[in-house]
Amino acid sequence: MNIKFTGRKIEVTQGLKEYSEKRLQRIEKFFPETAYATVTFSVQKDDHIAEFTVYHENMIFRAEISNNDMYAAIDKAIDVLERQIRKQKTRLEKKLKTGAFDIPAADILPEEEKEFKIVKTKKYENKPMSAEEAILQMNLLGHTFYIFNNAETSDKCVVYKRKDGDYGLIELG
Repeated sequence: MNIKFTGRKIEVTQGLKEYSEKRLQRIEKFFPETAYATVTFSVQKDDHIAEFTVYHENMIFRAEISNNDMYAAIDKAIDVLERQIRKQKTRLEKKLKTGAFDIPAADILPEEEKEFKIVKTKKYENKPMSAEEAILQMNLLGHTFYIFNNAETSDKCVVYKRKDGDYGLIELG
């Protein structure tokens, strides 16, 4: 497995590399030689963060663990990765075992299309505002996204809260 190491606000020492490579050997058995991994070490205040991402064909496995000890974070991240990989492997095996091709094609009935059911409709006045105002409005409502008219460009836009805590903006033309 090809491994790329990166450090943010930390120097990646030979010891960290060797320890990570040793721990990654636990999951190498699941992948052929074509798989590769990126390992990112970073420090934020007192937290040491180990982020492992393993790429194989069309699958990505990722684990990010924060701990006050980098080596403990590496151990936990590898455990999380191994759990994810085993779970995915079990899913695939189960899917292939349980009647993947047991039913002849003639016996397959076309599936009825599901009706989409709208359970709630909201209507609101869409006033022109800046992205900052839209973020404030979104936070006041406790939502994860907010649609608004951009006062500067007159375009419809969407602000949304990202997983990392920052905000994103989508401009609809």
